[in-house]
Amino acid sequence: MSTDGTTSPENAVNTMAMAVLNAIQNPVVMVDEGGFIVFANWEAEAFFGASAAHLSRYRISTFIPFGSPLLALIDQVRERKAPVNEYRVDLSSPRLGQDKLVDLYVAPVIAEPGSVVVVFQERSMADKIDRQLTHRAAARSVTGLASMLAHEIKNPLSGIRGAAQLLEQSVIDDDRALTRLICDETDRIVSLVDRMEVFSDERPVDRVPVNIHSVLDHVKAVAKAGFARNIRVMENYDPSLPAVYANRDQLVQVFLNLVKNAAEAVGDRPDGEIILTTAYRPGIRLSVAGTREKISLPLEFCVIDNGPGVPTDLLPHLFDPFITTKTNGSGLGLALVAKIIGDHGGIIECDSQNNRTIFRVLMPASKDASLDDAAIASSTGPNR
Repeated sequence: MSTDGTTSPENAVNTMAMAVLNAIQNPVVMVDEGGFIVFANWEAEAFFGASAAHLSRYRISTFIPFGSPLLALIDQVRERKAPVNEYRVDLSSPRLGQDKLVDLYVAPVIAEPGSVVVVFQERSMADKIDRQLTHRAAARSVTGLASMLAHEIKNPLSGIRGAAQLLEQSVIDDDRALTRLICDETDRIVSLVDRMEVFSDERPVDRVPVNIHSVLDHVKAVAKAGFARNIRVMENYDPSLPAVYANRDQLVQVFLNLVKNAAEAVGDRPDGEIILTTAYRPGIRLSVAGTREKISLPLEFCVIDNGPGVPTDLLPHLFDPFITTKTNGSGLGLALVAKIIGDHGGIIECDSQNNRTIFRVLMPASKDASLDDAAIASSTGPNR
């Protein structure tokens, strides 16, 4: 500020530079000659899970895994005074979380000798999108199996159940439990086949602009009335979020499944909690197969729990059919969730570590501006 109360040109430039750096969708930090983080943009705060003020108290080596190539790159840039790129660097750690694969750009700051700027380009999103395509291919392979099962298994099962019911009328009381067991097990198999038949439904999804907050509020009400009655469920909503272009009933099915999984992961722990979040995250665009069109997926919906986390070896296959961590699970729940989200043109991913698992859904926004305004006005508000 100048002596006459106006903003000086230098301050105006600094303010603009800060605005530009904070607008960048990649984490950016500046490291001084002593290795301390002297600047971090907003994305860097989210990446490291700490505020810029907190980051500035520590060297960058505090936040990255021991022996990381990043430290060697910083030294190399200082020595050569020239920028360096390094691709697919693994920064996974308990502090940063699993699956932190990044491309690095490290450059010297000429005006500050010994200082460097580090730009992190997260690879995990691209890799997870590739995995989504694999999950969808796996789901399509289940489609043919489901169609075959519906015809070849359900019909004989109905005959077996009918025969068991006839036997039940003529057997002694001690054997009636066995006929009842036959009926119960055939019903269970039919139920499993019915769930698999959903994969063979190739009809276009009937979609309209939907207020995601009303969906999540409905899911929360159902959960709190039943399986999550003893679990704290919190919300962190973006009240200005536009409507999502989706089928409301299928969204309820998706998030009810995710919240139920989160509740089962939390279990009976007294500090168990589930957090539902919504946010606008521009920058994610996917190519549509067979065309040059690209769709934007700016809407991010998360279900977060503080359960024990997903086993590392299971995480890459979590959305494949018949993959489950439950003793009596069928492994179709998350595969169905992935199919529904895929049918909507979105993607779902999972980040998991000890005491924190995030299921993140990215979906397209509605193009109906008039309904978007209504959705904004009726949204339930942030941080309740």
